[in-house]
Amino acid sequence: MVGFGKKLRESQIQEWKGYYFNYKLMKKKVKRYLEQMEVGAQNRHNVLRDFSVLLDTQIEKIVLFLLEQQGVLAHRLCDLAQEHHSLLQQPNNSNISELQEAYREVGRDLLRLLHFLEMNAIGLRKILKKFDKRLGYKFTDYYVKTRANHPYSQLRQVFRHVGIGAVVGVLSHSFADLHDLQLCQGSYISIYDQPSYTHQDPILESIKLAVDRLSNSTSFLQFLGRRAFIVQNEQLPSSPENQIIMDDQFHFMSLLLNLANTFLYMVNTYIIVPTADNYSLNLGAAASVCGVVIGSMAVAQVFSSVYFSAWSNRSYLRPLIFSSIVLLIGNTLYALAYDLNSLPVLLIGRLFCGLGSARAVNRRYISDCVPSKLRMQASAGFVSASALGMACGPALAWLLQKDFRIFNLTMNQDTLPGWVMALAWLIYLLWLWICFKDPTNNKNEGILVSYQSNNAGPEIHVAVEDEQTQPLLMNTAESKQQENEDDEEENPDKETQKPITSIVAAYKLLTPSVKVQLYVYFMLKYAMEIVLAESSLVTEYYFIWSTSNVAIFLACLGLTVLPVNIVVGNYISNIFEERQVLLGSEIMVCIGLVLSFQAVIPYSVPQYVGSALITFVSAEVLEGVNLSLLSRVMSSRLSRGTFNGGLLSTEAGTLARVIADGTITIAGYFGQSQLLNTTLLPALFFCISSILATCYTYNSLY
Repeated sequence: MVGFGKKLRESQIQEWKGYYFNYKLMKKKVKRYLEQMEVGAQNRHNVLRDFSVLLDTQIEKIVLFLLEQQGVLAHRLCDLAQEHHSLLQQPNNSNISELQEAYREVGRDLLRLLHFLEMNAIGLRKILKKFDKRLGYKFTDYYVKTRANHPYSQLRQVFRHVGIGAVVGVLSHSFADLHDLQLCQGSYISIYDQPSYTHQDPILESIKLAVDRLSNSTSFLQFLGRRAFIVQNEQLPSSPENQIIMDDQFHFMSLLLNLANTFLYMVNTYIIVPTADNYSLNLGAAASVCGVVIGSMAVAQVFSSVYFSAWSNRSYLRPLIFSSIVLLIGNTLYALAYDLNSLPVLLIGRLFCGLGSARAVNRRYISDCVPSKLRMQASAGFVSASALGMACGPALAWLLQKDFRIFNLTMNQDTLPGWVMALAWLIYLLWLWICFKDPTNNKNEGILVSYQSNNAGPEIHVAVEDEQTQPLLMNTAESKQQENEDDEEENPDKETQKPITSIVAAYKLLTPSVKVQLYVYFMLKYAMEIVLAESSLVTEYYFIWSTSNVAIFLACLGLTVLPVNIVVGNYISNIFEERQVLLGSEIMVCIGLVLSFQAVIPYSVPQYVGSALITFVSAEVLEGVNLSLLSRVMSSRLSRGTFNGGLLSTEAGTLARVIADGTITIAGYFGQSQLLNTTLLPALFFCISSILATCYTYNSLY
């Protein structure tokens, strides 16, 4: 695998090469520090001080060059402004076109500057991670805390570019003015008078994408898409002239079938929640056994996630067919358990449903077979399908409040969810067989040229033609010499670039930051499962709610997902840092859990509904920023192979659901009067400990 230092050097703009972050030098320094520390020639204090000074010097070089180039662009815009003013007095279409092209040239140079800044930011992040990994320090925490939070920090200039917005603003209103002048001969509308009125030149769209990528600003679509955990590893951006997208392998109907699988599985998961307690009672068990009934699906999913993740390395169609057949059998057994009067058959049916969880395949398909320009939309579609399924499951349970018989089979609120889902999976299986196009053969021939991926997400490898990159390369002698040096440096690390093949190897790559984010994910899934799974028991005991009331309540909770993500994606995430939103959301989950406790009698509906809403909505917000931060702090090796980051997060969430459902059943044996507080205590403990852990690793979440 080509070393990062070599890729960084090959992607540099030739005339600016002296101003880039010297990754090669810093990497050699890290190696030298390690050697000196081993023989006792250096102590920890001197190493940290020396490396801090080196980083400060590198960052200062980048920032001063950045300010200088911004000044050059500003000077050019001042000259163009004079021509612009003259044109306003005497419009001329020929001169307008020339001026528009001059503005575009400034825009292209701004794109180059943004590309320069992004490459340096990535280089800085990577060397900080390498330093911590090789020397075993938490230097990143110290450096970010002392530099990025200082009012005069130059590190802020790298990660939060200053002055770019002013240049973009001048270009925006200048293009709008010239466009309108061309059409109306002087009677134009200012974008400042009507902000919605603007002429978006293609160069402005490219600049906007580059700025968003650098500043991590988000939209609803991006924020929602991150929750799919289909992650792009932090690789060098392709230069503005060399954006290559492979989309000839894309098959829309196959993507639609993957999203339909996601939707149906979530419906299948939550359709039984309002009636599971009643079903348990009808089979002669305690109502609290509903925790085991609901959780048995998650127990099986712990294992299915692994084999589906491995299976998707070879095919997509076969695991989806297997998933549909297993779910068809599982739902049929679930429905038949009533007439057979058998709790074991009921549990076996739910276990089969869990064994059919193909979410790993759904994620993998999006990351492997959807073009990069559509991947964010597809990821958002994956999350939307999940959210819609989560809301539709209880809503369907509400509609299935019937009681009749067909061929001596009982059709009631307990069995109809199983029969309806069995029919749905049968129809889906036929649709899948007829319409799905498996790109497995293409994969074997190299479909993943542009992105190597897994169920967690793709690692982007930009394919660039030799003749396109030649102007950015150094002379032949220098290039060969540096390539040889790079080979010596990077070859020892080739082993570390191989995909993870065991859970033990994956665990060894978990840094404290990654462990904390996985724990946060565990906590939020535990809290959500407690709220959802015990809702029928709690509301029946305290408020004598019917199955219909519980179903409507759960459906309304599920429907909050998209509106909440719209607010967070469009507004909150652009005002606050993700780590701030993370910590704030954890605190809100904690508040929601505290408010849920029965401290006074009587326990009121407003208290229960309000606290459940706070907990659930806060957990939804937390999930988005948690997965986004997790993708950022996770090792690139965990983006490939069977035991990858996506699988680890899935296992953490599934394990949380299993433990939560088991807690409900165990707590039920102490009596329904103790159920609520008993189940909330572990959730509160997990939440408080996750807040403390987040504070401990806060400065590494950047």
